[in-house]
Amino acid sequence: MTFLFVGQTPDGQPQNLPLAYANRHGLIAGATGTGKTITLQVLAEAFSKAGVPVFATDIKGDLSGLSLAGQESDALKSRLQQRGLPMPEFRPTPSIFWDIFGEKGHPLRATVSDMGALLLSRLLNASEAQEGVLSIAFRIADAEGLLLLDLKDLRSVLTYVADNADEFSKQYGYITSQSVASVQRALLQLEDQGANSFFGEPALTITDFLKITPDGQGYVHLLAADQLISSPKIYATFLLWMLSELYETLPEVGDLEKPKLVLFFDEAHLLFQDAPKVLLEKIEQVVRLIRSKGVGVYLITQNPMDIPDTVLGQLGHRVQHALRAFTPKDQKALKVAAETFRPNPDFKTEELLPQLAVGEALTSFLEKDGVPGVVQRTFIAAPTGQIGAINDDDRRSILQKSLFYQNYTQTVDRDSAYERLQSRADAQHQDQRDDIPERQPLSSYERRGDSLMTVALKSVVRAASSRAGREIIRGLLGSFSKR
Repeated sequence: MTFLFVGQTPDGQPQNLPLAYANRHGLIAGATGTGKTITLQVLAEAFSKAGVPVFATDIKGDLSGLSLAGQESDALKSRLQQRGLPMPEFRPTPSIFWDIFGEKGHPLRATVSDMGALLLSRLLNASEAQEGVLSIAFRIADAEGLLLLDLKDLRSVLTYVADNADEFSKQYGYITSQSVASVQRALLQLEDQGANSFFGEPALTITDFLKITPDGQGYVHLLAADQLISSPKIYATFLLWMLSELYETLPEVGDLEKPKLVLFFDEAHLLFQDAPKVLLEKIEQVVRLIRSKGVGVYLITQNPMDIPDTVLGQLGHRVQHALRAFTPKDQKALKVAAETFRPNPDFKTEELLPQLAVGEALTSFLEKDGVPGVVQRTFIAAPTGQIGAINDDDRRSILQKSLFYQNYTQTVDRDSAYERLQSRADAQHQDQRDDIPERQPLSSYERRGDSLMTVALKSVVRAASSRAGREIIRGLLGSFSKR
């Protein structure tokens, strides 16, 4: 069995993550500044070297350092010697940068249709009635061949539903203009958070995350999330969409020698924050079943209590950095974290947790037959890449050499719901204009008539755009002709 070196105990015992069990998911937790990002980088680099592609959210930009080779320094040499850790073989890890906003990486997009009504409702914090309206809009779009690619497509379909509410209500249930209007307002707020950048084409082909380099290394896909994290609903919904998309796309593979893909989700508590019960059940189901698709999910958070028990119980590998216990809530979290480990007779886990230094952690990895290992105090290994963020020039250079540079850079706006409905409306307006009788030249007496009334008539003619409007115009013209 192949193992990934994560670190070693104070007495020199290596702590390894078995590659064959890497799809059993994991947790990296600890207070701010205790070394979670370095642990994530070490694992991502190790997976890549073993030929396993990685997707990771880069909250602070520090993970980008793995794309460049690290460098030996006196401080690093001294720290590694004190802890008995080997100096790493410095090398860059093949990396691909992504950014929903298209600023620090390839634009990462999904279509509205791909997102679906349930996740979109979560994104909009929709009520039951509003979720019903969205579901109806999606159903009508499917029935009439109206592609929902971006937000303007969804807006157009919602307007179409509202304009024909009486007709659609007979088939799909009562549709209120108030519910449609509230969904439209929620979409406005979503656009203010930058969602227009996410919805559209070219949409991500999820299997692009599975590619490996010609020499057999897995690419590390880094999603720039420093700006995205300020829109937590978009961030969380994107992660849920990606999990669902992988689950629905990838085939069942059973037990493998190594995973097909490993995901690292930082600030993972946002996945579950304010999520309704039905969505929590969906997350739990996907996390539980996606391992059979050869995908491992690793959640990074400050406090294990931020993760629902039903999900926490599925995270077989644990790396727990220091937790502080300043309040009763902190003390409870410390106790819960300690109780999740298989005890080690050499120390009391609850007492050791708050004493861990930066770069230390309590680790437990699955052993033979998937049994959790005894918790061990571990000095985390040094990464092979640069520690800290790369500069803009290096990022730009890596982006331009990316194998996906041509695939995703240019936005595409296909003929979809917005264009189709706009075309229908234009055709209808043309028919309505054709129905309006041609006006005969006015006599000199009529030209000298009531100018105010003439201006009003012209205004109404220009405004006519519906059947009711045409009937009003015809009535007015008739009344004037009898004068």
